[in-house]
Amino acid sequence: MRIAITGSHSLGKSTLVHQWVETHGNYRREEEPYRALGLHGPYEIRFREASTRLQNGIQLYYCISRVHRYANSDETVIFDRSPVDYLAYSQYTANQGKTDIDQSFIESMLPAVRESLDHLDILAFVPKSERWPVAMEADGIRPVDHAYRDDVDAIFKQIYRDGLFAVMPNHKAPLLVELWGPPNQRIDQLELAVAQRQQLDGV
Repeated sequence: MRIAITGSHSLGKSTLVHQWVETHGNYRREEEPYRALGLHGPYEIRFREASTRLQNGIQLYYCISRVHRYANSDETVIFDRSPVDYLAYSQYTANQGKTDIDQSFIESMLPAVRESLDHLDILAFVPKSERWPVAMEADGIRPVDHAYRDDVDAIFKQIYRDGLFAVMPNHKAPLLVELWGPPNQRIDQLELAVAQRQQLDGV
């Protein structure tokens, strides 16, 4: 089962990924591209209105390259972020109009994103929810900026709920689910999604 956790920052995605791997020892964890390339890697990666085509592009194609390592659903892996995430963050930056990221750049990313999703079985979206608010942690990695998180979350909701960009492939689309609530509840919801996907696949 190939799972990707997707959504705006500081909503508990990485915590969920770590908890899943701890309780499902057969799963491999694929690191978030920013951490692999920027925090622990050679690139300077900026956020908000300062992101550039280079910075978002290398994260996207790193993510896609990792997704393509897993050819079939017999492999067990969970990704911290999905290729779709770089559409949402690029759209935020394009809306600010301060760097070289614009709508033409976002449109150029779409075919590669759409094609990569046929290598995922489950796309698990973690939205911001007023029913279960998640505090922002000053971890020294991302900006502690509620408006930024909220704006990006709104773009994710447009993508997954309203069909912005029409990201899903026509064939072999992943099962899209939403996860919310306390950590244990999210794990349970993801367990149910795995069972549903296996049922759909006749496993």
